[in-house]
Amino acid sequence: MMLPSASPGPAESGLPPGRSFVRSLAHGCAGTVGNMADDDIFGRIDELVDEERELRSRAVGSGLSESDTQRLRHLEERLDQCWDLLRQRRAQDDFPDSAPEPAVRPVDEVESYRQ
Repeated sequence: MMLPSASPGPAESGLPPGRSFVRSLAHGCAGTVGNMADDDIFGRIDELVDEERELRSRAVGSGLSESDTQRLRHLEERLDQCWDLLRQRRAQDDFPDSAPEPAVRPVDEVESYRQ
């Protein structure tokens, strides 16, 4: 899975600042139930990417432990969910009458998308 080298901020993404929504899952982009603005989602993406990079840098040479490998996979899944959520929100902004309400989708759904 290829990730962007740097996470775009709200201005670069074209998303309206300060828009909030209700999250429904328990980890990653959907950490706790409550309202979250786009700025907060980008902040969460940055945190996940930082941890992912740290794990990938440790993998060079001796590789990762089984728990670190599982954590890396978990981070990749959460990042996919965050990016998917932002795409849904952009679609709703572009097509307010036809796009469904944005929601964090299950990992198996976002992981099956073609890049």
